Amino acid sequence: MTDSQRLPVVALVGRPNVGKSTLFNRYAGYRRALVADQPGLTRDRIAERIEIEGRMIWIVDTAGLDPVRGEGLDAAVQAQARSAVENADAILFIVDGKLGLSPEDEAIATTLRRSGKPLGLLVNKIDQPMHHRDRIHDFYRLGIDETFAVSAEHGGGTFDALERVLEKLPEAELDPEAEAVGTRIAIVGRPNVGKSSIANRLAREDRVVVSDAPGTTRDAVDIQVRREGEDYVLVDTAGLRKIAKRRGPGEHGGALMTLRSLERADIALLIVDAAEGIADQDARVAALMREQGCSALVLANKWDLVETDDRPDVLADIGHGLRFMSDVPILPVSALSGAGLNPLFKKLKKVVAAGEQRISTSDLNRWLQDVAEKHPPSMASRGALRRPNKLFYASQVAVRPPTIVVFCSEPKAIQTSYVRFLENQLRESFGFAGTPVRVLLRQRSGRRRDERDE
Repeated sequence: MTDSQRLPVVALVGRPNVGKSTLFNRYAGYRRALVADQPGLTRDRIAERIEIEGRMIWIVDTAGLDPVRGEGLDAAVQAQARSAVENADAILFIVDGKLGLSPEDEAIATTLRRSGKPLGLLVNKIDQPMHHRDRIHDFYRLGIDETFAVSAEHGGGTFDALERVLEKLPEAELDPEAEAVGTRIAIVGRPNVGKSSIANRLAREDRVVVSDAPGTTRDAVDIQVRREGEDYVLVDTAGLRKIAKRRGPGEHGGALMTLRSLERADIALLIVDAAEGIADQDARVAALMREQGCSALVLANKWDLVETDDRPDVLADIGHGLRFMSDVPILPVSALSGAGLNPLFKKLKKVVAAGEQRISTSDLNRWLQDVAEKHPPSMASRGALRRPNKLFYASQVAVRPPTIVVFCSEPKAIQTSYVRFLENQLRESFGFAGTPVRVLLRQRSGRRRDERDE
């Protein structure tokens, strides 16, 4: 994907308990979304980046569209359906083949057809071929050309349906964010921690509405700035609440826009409210940043409200709450006074450079040899035999985040904890502070038969 392109978003839409989360897990390849026979279990949009036929896309699981809750059919169903339409490039509409066609399905279908976006109707719970004709017939009345009988539980027809809908999308869609030039800085965090105030302070003007009411910012807002002869794009994003506390289609859409902003960012600034202290949601947002491969800085905002004697403990608590990314610098700042923000861009440039750093193969192999001698991986077992698991050589294959492939004799025998150890050693040895480092294990090909049969 080039810098001028973005990944398309495919939303799974439907009433509660029709199998959207089961289908999402099927596409994601693992149990990412909660699944149960309880309507309304999904309270959030969950997104996963997946590859289909060599093409990367976002697949998004949405909360069930329930007309009983809220103010009737138009308020509850149509508003959420419109939100899904607005934020998606293509839509998979899921219905329950066992229960049959409902008035709610007809109302949702009307809204989705009007969007003009690629649309597929997936009649779910067709688990046996004998059920196909009886259960799918009524759904043709919805007037959706691409109608498929699928089984999310067993996988039948699910990927065929997704591939057919994707065929209707252009191969590469231009990203409107690409028009802004410069290092992209996503400003993220939970609501009301001061993201917009930080953005305004860095922009040196009031570009974003600031309010004490959580959720004021819904869309990602781009702000072009120039510092010391270099261009930057500040992206102020919607605050990410806990799943159960998000209200309305606008806030759900804001969460998806934040995810897209992280996908495109060169670096993310995680804003934490130092006066309130670290919260579980701060760690969830940080984990999302890490998952997207973003280089990062943590800004402990509202530092002027922290008592001087308490400051060491506050920094220690933030570090403990974000211990899974202990390499990321924590900077005490105040959006109100501007304290601590002057050196931010210099620190930012250093962290961005770390995420774009390339290490020569010769340096990596010297590092790998040293690590393997001092801390070899656990023995590999094959039947009754146990033998050393050899690390042969390494090569860097990507940046942002730095990605290293390590070739070894038995990749499956190497524990996750040892992979994390290699990542930490890489970060320490080559100055990858503030950026995720990914280690991929591969089996060395072309080994001699006598070596394989040892």
